[in-house]
Amino acid sequence: MNKEIHLYNDALSDTEREICNLLAKEISRGLPGADNKIWHAHPVWFLDGNPVVGYSKLKNCIRLLFWSGQSFDEEGLQKEGSFKAAEARFTSVKQISKADLKRWLQKARDIQWDYKNIVKRKGVLQRLK
Repeated sequence: MNKEIHLYNDALSDTEREICNLLAKEISRGLPGADNKIWHAHPVWFLDGNPVVGYSKLKNCIRLLFWSGQSFDEEGLQKEGSFKAAEARFTSVKQISKADLKRWLQKARDIQWDYKNIVKRKGVLQRLK
């Protein structure tokens, strides 16, 4: 795990840290070779420079965000924002299904919208995969 992500997780409460450490471990396992760093103040994993998954602390939960998640056709993910992102929210590590997370991560690799170039395209997303 990236040192900055480690520091991010360590700054959280015990329950939040447990959730984030599990997410970081499973994301790294599910997306081997993906770059990861703190981006816009939150841990994010990238494939070929394109953000695909990350998590953040909200007021009362940890949000797991998949940038292309609306295209995954998964009931466990809720629409987030006006682009293609979808999220799951957790208040306990027991709420995380490793089987669901593994499937979502595979879809994150296989289904991608081009967020890397969204500014250059003036807010227009194009599908990569």
